[in-house]
Amino acid sequence: MDVAFVQIHVKPEAVAAFLEATLENARHSQHEPGIARFEVYQQNDDPTRFILLEAYRTAEGPAQHQATPHYLKWREAVTSMMPEPRTKVIYQNRHPSDAEMG
Repeated sequence: MDVAFVQIHVKPEAVAAFLEATLENARHSQHEPGIARFEVYQQNDDPTRFILLEAYRTAEGPAQHQATPHYLKWREAVTSMMPEPRTKVIYQNRHPSDAEMG
C-alpha cells in the first residue's frame, strides 16, 4: 500500500475556504474503491499549513483519484489559495498487518 503525504501551505485569508473545500473533497475521496484512507491534518502552531494523508489500495488509485469530479473541483478551487505549490512524498506502508494483506 502506497501512502502519500501532501504538504500544503495556504494563504492566511484563505484558510477557512481551503478547509471547507478540502473536507468536502476528503468526504468523497474516502468512498473511492482505490483509497483506503484520506485524512486532513492542520498544523497546531501554524494553521496555514496542512498535510493530506492519502493511502491507496492499488497502484492505479492515485490516477483514478485525480480523475474524479470532486478532486478536479477541489484542485480548481484551492490552487489560487496556495502561495507556493503543494509537495508530495510517497511512502510504502510496512505495517505487518498490511504486508500480510498483499
